[in-house]
Amino acid sequence: MREYFKRQIELWGEERQDALKSKSIAIIGCGGLGSSLALALGSSGIGTIYLVDFDEVSIHNIHRQITFKMDDEKKNKACVNKEVIEARSPFVTVKAFEEGFEEFTRRGIKPDVVLDATDSLPVRAKIDRYCKKEGIPWIYASVEEFHAQICFMQKASFDAFNISDRKPKGIAAPIVMTAASFEANLALRYLVGLPVKKDLLYYLYFDDSGEFNIAKFNMPKDEDEI
Repeated sequence: MREYFKRQIELWGEERQDALKSKSIAIIGCGGLGSSLALALGSSGIGTIYLVDFDEVSIHNIHRQITFKMDDEKKNKACVNKEVIEARSPFVTVKAFEEGFEEFTRRGIKPDVVLDATDSLPVRAKIDRYCKKEGIPWIYASVEEFHAQICFMQKASFDAFNISDRKPKGIAAPIVMTAASFEANLALRYLVGLPVKKDLLYYLYFDDSGEFNIAKFNMPKDEDEI
């Protein structure tokens, strides 16, 4: 195992690497962001990963949902990602749930951090309410066209977002992978005990000239946190 995690141990030491074995995460949504998160975090040494998604793989998913192959069509996304993680790392327990977020919450599972990989603001609002009620930090991530937003949510008010049930516009794989990598970095830093700036919204985007930018915004707090 030491050889497998050699470069990560060089990054943050054996003690932090060993501590990951007792950590757990839940990835809510196993499509674009979720499949990239599965690859980024599945072989990191995190002890337990819960994958939650009721949806099946469709042909139009495969170009940007990078763990899926053509013969995965009609298979459950959480189950496919479970197989991918287990094929890459024998050091993790992966549990796939073919269900939505609300059903998952009834199981009484409390991960160390919840990672949003949905494409629905109403579902994210439910994640926010549940995590605050249970005292679980969560990481919000959304991506559309050539821009993305990521925030480690602790005391920030999710009401700052206009919560409506709308589908995102067109998208390609690279910006999805960029957003997921950013989200995965926040999760790993938090889990190994490295500093993470909480309640700060990162906005990643290409401007009209084609320059890539990262803007940062302090999120407003919930009223009961003020």
